Amino acid sequence: MSDISEFKEFANHLAVESARIIKPYFRQELIVDVKSDNSPVTVADKKAEEFMRELISKEFPEHGIIGEEFGTINPDSEYVWVLDPIDGTKSFISGALSFGTLIALLKNGNPILGIINHPILNEYLVGDNESCELNGKIIKIRKCSDISKAVLLTTDHLNIGKYQNPIGFEKLIRKVQLYRNWGDCYGYYLLASGFADIMIDPIMNSWDSMALIPIIKGAGGGISDYQGNNPVKGSSIVAACPDLHRAVIKILNE
Repeated sequence: MSDISEFKEFANHLAVESARIIKPYFRQELIVDVKSDNSPVTVADKKAEEFMRELISKEFPEHGIIGEEFGTINPDSEYVWVLDPIDGTKSFISGALSFGTLIALLKNGNPILGIINHPILNEYLVGDNESCELNGKIIKIRKCSDISKAVLLTTDHLNIGKYQNPIGFEKLIRKVQLYRNWGDCYGYYLLASGFADIMIDPIMNSWDSMALIPIIKGAGGGISDYQGNNPVKGSSIVAACPDLHRAVIKILNE
């Protein structure tokens, strides 16, 4: 199988099955474990990723898998699936709706397919670098050429100073019309669907970022790391409408 449409169909199957596992745990009393990086994890994260890995290994035994909860197998395969079963676990355990499942497919190290699935909202975003669809409808990032009219989002304000130089970010906050912490994958969903203009995360793992790249590119946006470099190789993300992306990178790094 090498047709992107067939991979899209399988990715949708992964999203549906992972959502089926995750939904019953939402807004329920859960035991929350703390991982070595101090991030939370629940049984919902683990069961969802475990089942997606089983499905991939059964359908594509030659493919690699990178997952947040259970590590990496066959990372040098031509095709590698990258999984984050619950992106925004802190939101999930707090009963907030802004979490989602991230699924990416890499070919020779480059993301060719990205999924953001919101199990509770029943909203399914899929991008392939050329186009982006929300529940089957083509979507585009809105046009915004004036930074003073832009909506800026990030996941955690405190992380900016922890992982990047905060001076440029503070300048950016003062230049935009609205700044909010509507983050994790939900911020990129808002950007891709035309409700925000800039989304920034100063620190990212591959399972956080790989799915976002084909989605933002497919929706017509610009995406890079914090310094403006290739996001595939980076450990941060700056995504924005194309008219603002270069200017945002310049302000962040002044």
